[in-house]
Amino acid sequence: MGHTASPEAHSSGLTATEHRLANGLRVVLSEDHLTPVAAVCLWYDVGSRHEVKGRTGLAHLFEHLMFQGSASVQGNGHFELVQAAGGSLNGTTSFERTNYFETMPAHQVELALWLEADRMGSLLTALDQESLDNQRDVVKNERRQRYDNVPYGTAFERLTALAYPEPHPYHHTPIGSMADLDAASLEDARAFFSTYYAPGNAVLSVVGDIDPARTLAWIERYFGSIPAHDGKPQPRDGSLPVTMGGQLREVVEEDVPSRALMAAYRLPEDGTREGDAADLALTVLGGGESSRLHNRLVRRDRTAVTAGFGLLRLAGAPSLGWLDIKASSGVELPVIEAAVDEELARFAEEGPTAEEMERAQAQLEREWLDRLATVGGRADELCRFAVLFGDPQLALTAVDRVLSITAEEVKAVAQARLRPDNRAVLVYEPTGASAEAEEQDIEQQAVVEAGEPAADDEKEGDL
Repeated sequence: MGHTASPEAHSSGLTATEHRLANGLRVVLSEDHLTPVAAVCLWYDVGSRHEVKGRTGLAHLFEHLMFQGSASVQGNGHFELVQAAGGSLNGTTSFERTNYFETMPAHQVELALWLEADRMGSLLTALDQESLDNQRDVVKNERRQRYDNVPYGTAFERLTALAYPEPHPYHHTPIGSMADLDAASLEDARAFFSTYYAPGNAVLSVVGDIDPARTLAWIERYFGSIPAHDGKPQPRDGSLPVTMGGQLREVVEEDVPSRALMAAYRLPEDGTREGDAADLALTVLGGGESSRLHNRLVRRDRTAVTAGFGLLRLAGAPSLGWLDIKASSGVELPVIEAAVDEELARFAEEGPTAEEMERAQAQLEREWLDRLATVGGRADELCRFAVLFGDPQLALTAVDRVLSITAEEVKAVAQARLRPDNRAVLVYEPTGASAEAEEQDIEQQAVVEAGEPAADDEKEGDL
């Protein structure tokens, strides 16, 4: 079985043990008998950053193919077996990983482990041209529904392309392009699976109402015979200069409901103190209705209907600070942008107040503890820290690190990074029916303003 680490206690009160099979599969177990359920989570160290030009979208395509049957499970059988046993399941793909997960009644954990092992070890025997074509069409349809045919749907793709210029491995998003999806052959798919869906490129976590010795025996039984494979190339370098060195802009004229200002700021990598400080800065500035940008733009100036600022944490490249503001009817975007720059400059100069720090740390602490409180969330975090940072135990101390960040560190990251010359900006200008509706709103507003003052029935809420 290999080395077994002793449990480590953490301030969260949670523990995890680590194991490694002879074929390289890393295993993390966390025992918790609070409720009679358990989560099985499997992270493969492959995402869109591992793809090559001309073959984008394969990582996400495989997320779909993994539910299309394997040697012992036909067609949609994986879903059917898990759901018939009272469990839930899914899979997701990001720039940096692909994950698969089941939450099961405790007595059904063995089924989930067998299912995951069967597709890791035998998916290629079931992968044929028909299933490839079928799932390629599903993914292309998903792209149409989530990206191409919804308002602001391509914003993430556009900003990513600006923020990570060619040939950066994060230049394209996990969904991939239609042309590349069409170009993927059965040989491409088989080679991709053989390279990345190997035991040594995966971390398996099982969390919840489990007997660790029995669970390890099942894992050894079902995963232990899968042959090791070491053909994975090193991922391309994702490092970039600390700042963009200038502002990048793109204007998008589309039939969207309202004008929008979106921006991506280059921020420190995940897993660093600076990354946690950036998270706190964005929480103070744009994390909810008590944030500075919401108070300024939505409540005070009323130039925007929504204003949010969040962090896309990335480990293999600079993270992105994601600003998303939808304008009020008739408001020009330069007015909003000037207000944003004013607020960011003030924050960089003064830093957060003690009250803001306390509130932001409490907000992030609550989010972390909510994740760790569910067996599925904890299983996912243990895999995340094992795959991206080499140590699953870091998941159990993440809250402590956030709470140790000082206001000075938050101020410093704001000064260094939240600047106009360190962002890619996307400006949405409505066309067609949306633009006409906006013009009518402006005309109606002008009539109201010329007559009696409108009754102000909007009450200010508590901060």
